[in-house]
Amino acid sequence: MIKPDLEMELPAELGTAHFVGIGGSGMSGIARLFLEAGHRVTGSDLRDTESVRELRELGAEIWIGHDASQVGDADTLVVTGALWQDNPEYQEALRRGIPVLHRSQALNWLITGHRTVSIAGADGKSTSTGMLVTALRELGGDPSFVNG
Repeated sequence: MIKPDLEMELPAELGTAHFVGIGGSGMSGIARLFLEAGHRVTGSDLRDTESVRELRELGAEIWIGHDASQVGDADTLVVTGALWQDNPEYQEALRRGIPVLHRSQALNWLITGHRTVSIAGADGKSTSTGMLVTALRELGGDPSFVNG
C-alpha cells in the first residue's frame, strides 16, 4: 500500500486531476465535486460501475484498468490508501514528478475557504449525512456533499 505525504504543502493549483480508483464511493464523490467546480478530471478503475458511468456523463474521461499511459497530461494524481505501490499510474506519476495527493488532501484543497460539516463515527454516517443534506435543502440551501 502507498503512503502519500500527508504533510506536503498543497499546490496553489491542481490543474487536471487524475483519480486512480475513481469509481469508489469516496473517490467518485470527490471527483464529482471537482467536475462541478469546473476542473478537468480523468481517472481509472477496475470496473465500469454506475458511478463511473455517471462521472463520464458529467465530463470525466475514465479508463477501465490501470496503465501508465492513462496519466496523460495530468497535473495531479489523486489516490486512496488502498492503492498498491506497484500501480503503473502511481509509478508514472512518481517518475514524472507529478504531485500525488491522498483523496483527503484533494478534498481539503477543494473545500478550503468554504463552510463545512463533517460527520464521523462507527455507525450511521450515511444516514446522518442524508438527513443533514435533506434538512439543508428544505431550508433553501444548495449543499454539496461527499459520502463514503
